[in-house]
Amino acid sequence: MIVMKHVLSAQTALSLVQHAFAHAQAQGWPVAVAVTDPDGEMLAALRMDGVGPHILGFASDKAYTAALMRVTTKAYFEEVSQRDDSRIVLANRQRFIVWGGGLPVVHDGRVVGGIGVSGATAAEDIECAQAALTAEGLDWAVPAQAE
Repeated sequence: MIVMKHVLSAQTALSLVQHAFAHAQAQGWPVAVAVTDPDGEMLAALRMDGVGPHILGFASDKAYTAALMRVTTKAYFEEVSQRDDSRIVLANRQRFIVWGGGLPVVHDGRVVGGIGVSGATAAEDIECAQAALTAEGLDWAVPAQAE
């Protein structure tokens, strides 16, 4: 059997980074942006001048978490905070992160990647990621029957 996998193109990943970057820049928010494939592997990333490399690491981990968990990092935090067993898993997984700013990238009801923004407040990071997805005609909500 062969399974077809839906993945963001490199051009779309780059465009998402540019849209999020431009949104943050217009607001004066210093951020880093990362976009991954649905397996959490990096496709594109950029950090503003003066933004430390650790912030890009956080953005990358947000994108990774959102892509693999198929939910926003904010929603993942809400789930983890309710369950002791989830906190144990989170503590033992290096790249999972629960700060707001990571969103799954959804096309036709399928997760095709993840986007992470870091460096501003959680709400501002989320706003940048949402602006990028909206600009590309993509979504971040995974339908209940998907995945």
